Amino acid sequence: MLSHNFRRGLLNLRRRGPPRALSTRPLPSQDHEYTAQPEYPAIQDPSFKAKKTRERGSWHQRVERLSSVEEKLFEINMPKYYGYKANILTDERYPYNIKPFVQYATRTCFQQGLPACYDPLKEEATQVLESIRGELEDTIAFELSNYTHFGTTNVSPQEKEEALVRALLAQLNRTLTNAVAAKCPHLSETETDFDPRHEAFWFLGGIYPPKLVRKIKEGQEWQKPYANDPYDRNMQYIGKPYLALRHKHLLDPLVPDTVLDTLDITQDNVEVPDFRYDPLALGYMTEFRHATTVPGFWPGDQHEFGLLSFQRRSHTIDRHRICALNDLEDTLHAQGILSSFAWLLAQACYQGFSVFHDLTYPLTTQTVITNGKQWSFYAYQLNTTLLHSDQVDVNKRYNLCWGTPELQLYDSVDDGGKINGLRDDVLLQLIMFYMNQPRQRPDELKPYLCPREPRVADIVDERRRVFMEQAYKHVASNRPRHRLVPEVYQWEKIYKIDHKTRPMDPKRRPFELGENMYKRRMDEHALKYIPRAVRPGGTKSRPKFEATYYPNVRR
Repeated sequence: MLSHNFRRGLLNLRRRGPPRALSTRPLPSQDHEYTAQPEYPAIQDPSFKAKKTRERGSWHQRVERLSSVEEKLFEINMPKYYGYKANILTDERYPYNIKPFVQYATRTCFQQGLPACYDPLKEEATQVLESIRGELEDTIAFELSNYTHFGTTNVSPQEKEEALVRALLAQLNRTLTNAVAAKCPHLSETETDFDPRHEAFWFLGGIYPPKLVRKIKEGQEWQKPYANDPYDRNMQYIGKPYLALRHKHLLDPLVPDTVLDTLDITQDNVEVPDFRYDPLALGYMTEFRHATTVPGFWPGDQHEFGLLSFQRRSHTIDRHRICALNDLEDTLHAQGILSSFAWLLAQACYQGFSVFHDLTYPLTTQTVITNGKQWSFYAYQLNTTLLHSDQVDVNKRYNLCWGTPELQLYDSVDDGGKINGLRDDVLLQLIMFYMNQPRQRPDELKPYLCPREPRVADIVDERRRVFMEQAYKHVASNRPRHRLVPEVYQWEKIYKIDHKTRPMDPKRRPFELGENMYKRRMDEHALKYIPRAVRPGGTKSRPKFEATYYPNVRR
């Protein structure tokens, strides 16, 4: 009598039918498998460090091959669902002795004075100043006199200064643009942003590892050799200047005939401080947030290159309370370096470059820091964006910044609206910044972007276009998730991790289940359900969930 399993096997055999006939097609030619010289695959280093380096290199190549600007910026956020733990740099707070750190964090060589490229503009700028001197005096005197910008007097000194300077710069910009536009047509083609959003994100490598990181690695046998390896810190700059001017063409390099590949930080006698200490030591605290890079506009704007930005210096009003020594000049230099670097980095990312793929041509901008009376002028040239640990000691390029000490525009303003001691050197330098004309370059400006889809708005597939637009704008807005970032509470640290005194409690928390919630990716979430009534094929059709269109290599 046949067993039950044997009968079930016969039944399955009948269902499958007779075996398929063997293929009689000839095998493909094997000639290509043989070469005159033996070819061996590359021998890869099996160590943990080498494996991680290859994984990072593969991710960098993936970012490079993405089609559009938004997809590249979104891919940098893909590994972190809850955002990066980033050190927040703002234009409102500059700790004591900040300049060495800012120079290292931006890889910038600072030089006193302004470059020689402004000298040919001085004669023409003097003529413009003589023709509009009266109008400038009236504008400055009116905005700095007893005229108030508030309905009430219950405002802080910082708010009062910012309102005053904002109104002054708006009128000065109008006056200078109208006066210089006749000789410099590019000013009639500029876009003016008031209180724009300037943000930039980058990885800063070479930082000494924190004590906790070293302790964790030393506690694991296979990570002991890497306990003192340099550490990457995530840097997020958030700035809001008074005013910024943009144009569709680029400013000329501040150093004529700049060839990026010939720059060598080890041979050009440049000074960039080697400040590898953790930014936490300077008071730059961390918070979880998505990496945002915004130069004041969204991708697709034709005026995508910065000409001039006016930065606030209201943070210097109460500086004497936090700094025992007077380091105001170095602080202003640090602000000029940091704000210029961040704005140019964001512009470079909109051209398809990134913190993993370096520039093929330099970017230049001009920065002014003022409170209405004291003025500082800076010119910055961005040559490199590679600052992470794999490149910080290998990359030979460096960025350049020129800056002036603070200059006083006037001595005083009378109650009657008369300005005393107005100095021409400040106005002359400001006019030369406006007269610095951008030009169209023959270089390929977007070598890492797809010619057909350089922006999400150019994507033909409507569903993919709408999905990526919403996903990118949600990340750029930095709205909090509907669920908070997971954390270990203090009582759990004491009773469940350190001393293990609650063995009978149900294991429901991520750290009890062996899950690292901070490694959750952006695409690791439940799909959106499609109700039966709105499915395209009827109530029983598939799919039941909406498709996702996260960045995918299509080139």
